[in-house]
Amino acid sequence: MASGGAPRWFSENPSKAWGEKFFLAYSPAWMFLMALVMGFGITQEIGEWGFLAIGIAVAAPLLVVPALIRDERPIGRRWYQTYWFKANVYIAIFNFAANYFGSEYFFDVLGMVYDYPMIELNLDAALVGSGEQQVPVLMYLLTQAYFLTYHSTAVVVLRRIRTSGLPLSAVLWPLALLVVAYCWAWLETKAMANPWIASQFHYRDVDRMLAYGSLFYALYFIASFPIFFHLDEARDARWSLAKTAAAALSASMIMLFLLDFAAAIFGPLT
Repeated sequence: MASGGAPRWFSENPSKAWGEKFFLAYSPAWMFLMALVMGFGITQEIGEWGFLAIGIAVAAPLLVVPALIRDERPIGRRWYQTYWFKANVYIAIFNFAANYFGSEYFFDVLGMVYDYPMIELNLDAALVGSGEQQVPVLMYLLTQAYFLTYHSTAVVVLRRIRTSGLPLSAVLWPLALLVVAYCWAWLETKAMANPWIASQFHYRDVDRMLAYGSLFYALYFIASFPIFFHLDEARDARWSLAKTAAAALSASMIMLFLLDFAAAIFGPLT
């Protein structure tokens, strides 16, 4: 499973390596912003448009900053051929499926509760789930940043194992996939299930959600990380936007199968 050359964290493809470094460098910025928003209770004071402004402030730099500072024409790539743009496209599609369909599993299986009476701009599935709760459009914007961080971290770790040359790399790779997927699922759950925003977002049984629901949530990433890993991975790889979209849709379909199988096997946590 290992490839030739020295072990490495970042891609041999210069376009992908730059994109990965940018997404990882931006991660502390959106985390700090969200910590401020929750810590100062801003969500208690702002209305729907304030919420939307926060979402835009978190998601917009993922596109705007690379567009302003990164010119890949010297290496033969237009803006729509860059890794940073295609990664955003992939995550936007997967993010949409995760929120539009996947949130219904969080509501009905994992006991997640949204309470945003001030928000009228919602978007979620009409025929999946009980329909008792709705997904604010804000969540799609925030998830774009969250998922790009999770996916970039996973790819860097998985690449380091794949290129390590270790005899057990074929075993370590899927194990690392499970560990990274579970860790991000647990960390997000822990970070979001806090008293600062409990009146608007909480889990009915947070302890069970952390222990078992995180495994359920990790299925999102088990479906997506291995597919996302291959996006422009080779040195001269140039996935088309159509191939990128197809890959994201494939990951989304796998995610839905895994969620439904898990719901049928384990039932609701609450």
